[in-house]
Amino acid sequence: MTTYRSLFALREFRVLFGARLFTMTGVVVGGLALGTVMYDATGSAVLTALAMFGGPLIQLVTSHFLLASSDLLRPRAALVLASSAAAITDLLQLIPHLPWGARFALLAAEYVILAATGGTVTALLSDTVPAESFVLARATMNITTGGIQVLGNAVGALLLLSFAPVDLFAISAAALLFAAAILRINLADHPPRAKGPVVARTRAVNRLLLGSPVVRPVLLMGWIPNGLIVGCESLYIPFAPRHAGYLFAAGAVGMLAGDIVVGRFLPEAVRQRLIVPLRLLLAVPFLVMFTDPPVVVAALAALVGAFGYTASLPLQQRIVHHVDDGQKGQAFGLLSSGMMAGQAVGALTAGFVAQALSPATGMGVMAVLSIGATCLLAPPLRRSALRPGSRHRQTSTV
Repeated sequence: MTTYRSLFALREFRVLFGARLFTMTGVVVGGLALGTVMYDATGSAVLTALAMFGGPLIQLVTSHFLLASSDLLRPRAALVLASSAAAITDLLQLIPHLPWGARFALLAAEYVILAATGGTVTALLSDTVPAESFVLARATMNITTGGIQVLGNAVGALLLLSFAPVDLFAISAAALLFAAAILRINLADHPPRAKGPVVARTRAVNRLLLGSPVVRPVLLMGWIPNGLIVGCESLYIPFAPRHAGYLFAAGAVGMLAGDIVVGRFLPEAVRQRLIVPLRLLLAVPFLVMFTDPPVVVAALAALVGAFGYTASLPLQQRIVHHVDDGQKGQAFGLLSSGMMAGQAVGALTAGFVAQALSPATGMGVMAVLSIGATCLLAPPLRRSALRPGSRHRQTSTV
């Protein structure tokens, strides 16, 4: 069984892990700075939310045209480009009295580049770590991302006590430039996985992946059930305005525990058998919300349910197994962009249901929809089951 010691013994993984620490620090601090500056400038809650969370929507739209860049660019160049571009946009955010429209334009430019390189890290992990270590590597990256989001927001809040919000952009840019330097100096220069015109290849490979009876159910299982449960999470504040922080914290603990247990201690065969049960676990605890429970019970449901998010780990393993090497970057980027879309649709749907009924009932309804989606996707998902000695690959004609 793979251990953390053996994983961190791999130089390439240590480099990617270290760069991820500084990249996420920059992203979190920069996002907090942009949201705070935007609210101070406009007083608009809508524009503030769009500044903090609208970037992935830009990334989703752009991914339909540039996603193949994850395979067409040299991985080191792609990662250095993404970190450097984010740092440059943060430095430009330091310009005094910058109009809010210009700030949105800088945000859009940053996420266009992120869309082009979105699958690079995961694809590179699958290339550089042993196959049996891939899930633990992804779980460790997930833990890093979640931990930095919590710590980064906490540190950012403390920094706001001593610095002007705009000054946080300098801290964010410094962290991102340091990440770019780590990658440029220490990461091996791997060749690109594919060649061809980026827009045409993006569309062709997307059609190939979405048309595959093997890969399509994997992508849908990654997008829909958890996107609907994100809808539940979007109702935490309406459900418990003064105690929503406890619900978010409980969910974070559940995800952390899931990444450790599933990523570190379960063998691959067990992880693969648990995909559907974990997706059901994601939703079933929220059925208690039909009873409009106290906050303590709701927090327990959030904690237990969040453990189910780790079904994404064995799903990603199936993509590694079934997708051609020259298309893995785009496949992981497609998985990521689809998850963002699913989360946006889930949150919007949950908002309409809660407005018509109640926040608690809305969470229960979203749980039922998630359970239904999992049950519908379970039979076609069997086509991608990993069998000893099998190796199905997508045709690589594009």
